[in-house]
Amino acid sequence: MHVAPTQTKRWTIRETDEDAVTALQKELNIHPVLCRLMVQRGISNLEEAKLFFRPSLDDLHDPFLMKDMAEAVERIELAIAKGQKILIYGDYDVDGTTSVALMYTFLREFYERLEFYIPDRYTEGYGVSQMGVDYAIDNHFKLIIALDCGIKSVDKVAYARERGVDFIICDHHLVGDEIPPAAAVLDPKRPDCPYPYKELSGCGIGFKLAQAFAKRNSIPDEIVFALLDLVVISIASDIVPITGENRVLSYFGLELINNGEKRKGISSLLKQAGVDKELSITDLVFIIGPRINAAGRMGHAKAAVELLISDTEINSDSGAEELQNRNANRKETDKEMTTEALQILRDDPLLDKRTTTVVMQEHWHKGVVGIVASRLTEHYYRPTIVLTLSNGMITGSARSVRDFDIHEALIKCSDLLVQFGGHKYAAGLSLLPENFEAFCNRFEEVVNSTILPEMLIPEVTIDAELELNDINDKFYNILKQFAPFGPENMRPVFVSKGVFDYGGTRVVKELHLKLHLTQDGKREAKGIGFNMGYFGEQVISKGSTKRKFDICYCLEPNEWQGNINIELSAKDIRVG
Repeated sequence: MHVAPTQTKRWTIRETDEDAVTALQKELNIHPVLCRLMVQRGISNLEEAKLFFRPSLDDLHDPFLMKDMAEAVERIELAIAKGQKILIYGDYDVDGTTSVALMYTFLREFYERLEFYIPDRYTEGYGVSQMGVDYAIDNHFKLIIALDCGIKSVDKVAYARERGVDFIICDHHLVGDEIPPAAAVLDPKRPDCPYPYKELSGCGIGFKLAQAFAKRNSIPDEIVFALLDLVVISIASDIVPITGENRVLSYFGLELINNGEKRKGISSLLKQAGVDKELSITDLVFIIGPRINAAGRMGHAKAAVELLISDTEINSDSGAEELQNRNANRKETDKEMTTEALQILRDDPLLDKRTTTVVMQEHWHKGVVGIVASRLTEHYYRPTIVLTLSNGMITGSARSVRDFDIHEALIKCSDLLVQFGGHKYAAGLSLLPENFEAFCNRFEEVVNSTILPEMLIPEVTIDAELELNDINDKFYNILKQFAPFGPENMRPVFVSKGVFDYGGTRVVKELHLKLHLTQDGKREAKGIGFNMGYFGEQVISKGSTKRKFDICYCLEPNEWQGNINIELSAKDIRVG
C-alpha cells in the first residue's frame, strides 16, 4: 500500500476580481468559471480573449526592438561577406543544445564555414569556457555566436576580443554588474533593452536573431518558422513562462511537431520512446527533454545537437538510440542515488530539527545531482542541496520550495563558495572541501531565519470551485483552448466540495485511487488519483455509509477504444 505523505497540503484559492469576472461573463455569455480563468490570465474583454485564444505569428514582436539586434545582424553579414569562420556555442542543457541546433540549421541554409561547440559538463562546466574560447582562437574562428550563455562572461569575451575573435551573445539570464565587450549582446533582461517581452528562452533569443537576419536579407519566413519545433522544446524544458510571445511560439511550435513535417531527430526520439500521439508541453518536458538532457548528463552533449541537425533517418535513428540508452543509464543512476540519499537522511538524528537538506557523497554522478535534489525536495519539501566531488572540488545543485528564493540564500553564503549561479528555484554551486561543514551550517542559518513556516508546507493552488454537474463537452472544449499550459498558464485546478463515492471507487495496484464520484447522487464523474491509494479507507463507501469529502483536480481527456471521456486527475483530497 502506498504510504501517506507526512504533511497535509495547504489549499489556496486564487484571488480573482469578481467584478471583472461578471463583466466578462456578460460580454462572452459562457460559463462563469471559464471567465474566472480568463480574468486570472489578464483577459478582460473580447479583444483580449481573441488574442489569447487565437494566437498569430503576426503577434510576434519586431526583433529589431531588441537592443543590439542591428549590430548582431551586421556582424553576421560581415562574417559571411569576408568568408570568416563562425563558431556556434551553447550550453549542454536542452535550452543550449536546441539553441545551437536552431542557429546551425538556419545559417547552414546559405553559409558553409560553420561549426558548433558544446562545452563538456565535467571538464569545462557551465557557460563560456576558457577551453572553448581557445578552441576558437586556435582554429581561426573570427566570430562566436554564444547562445543561452555569455551574459556574465566579461573576462572571456574580452580575452577573445584581444585575440581577434568577436562574440554575439544571445542570453536570457540576469545581467551582472558589467555587460561583456561583445560585438552585440542580445538579452531582453538588460536594463537598457526596450524589447517588450522579457521571458524568452535562450533558444527564443536565437530565434529572434534568425528572424531579424531573415528580415534584413529577404529570406522567406517559412525557413525561420520551421525552427519553432526547437523553440517550443526549449520553452517547455527551461520552464520559462508560457505567456505573451512565448505562448505564440509554443502554440505554433507544437503545431509544427504535431501536424507538420517532423524534424528527423524528433521523429527518431519519439520512435525510441514508443510514443505516437499528439504532444503537449508536458510531453515535451517528460519525453523529449530528458532524452536530450541525458546526452550531456551521461556523456557529451554534442550528441544531442548532432541528432537535432541530422539530415538522414539512419543517422537520426542511431543518434536517438544512443540518447535513449543514455537516458536509461541516467534513470538507473538517479534511482540509486535517490535511494542512497533518502537512507542517509533517515539515519540522520538531526533531520527533523532542520529547515534544509544538504547531502554529499564523493562518488555521486555530477550529471544527476540536480534531478536527485528535485526528488528530495518533493519528499521532504524544504530547500535542498545535493553535492558530489569533482576534480577536487565539491560541486552540485540546489532546489527550492515555492516562494523561497534559494539563489538569494546562496548569495548570503557566497564567501564560502567558489562559484554559484541560477535563479529563485534552482541553482548550481561549487565550494572547497574544507568549507563544507561551515557552508552547511551557514545555509541552515540563512534559510531558517528567512523562510516563512507556511513555505515548508506543500501548496495546491486552486483556480476555481466547480460543480461536477458543470463538467461536460462544451465546458471542456473551451477549457482545452487555454493550452499550451505551462508556467504562469498552468492547467487549471478545480475544487468540488461534498462529493462521495458512487460505488466504483477502489484502490488499484495498491497504489492508485480509481475514482467514481457524485455530488448529488445523479451526475457522476470518474477519474484517477495517482499514488493516492492511501485515501481509499477514508473515501470508499461501505454499505449505506457515504463519506463526503472535497477533491481538487485537473480535467484530462481519457481515450479508450476510440472513445474520449473527460476525467478528473486528482491533486489532493480532504476528508471531514
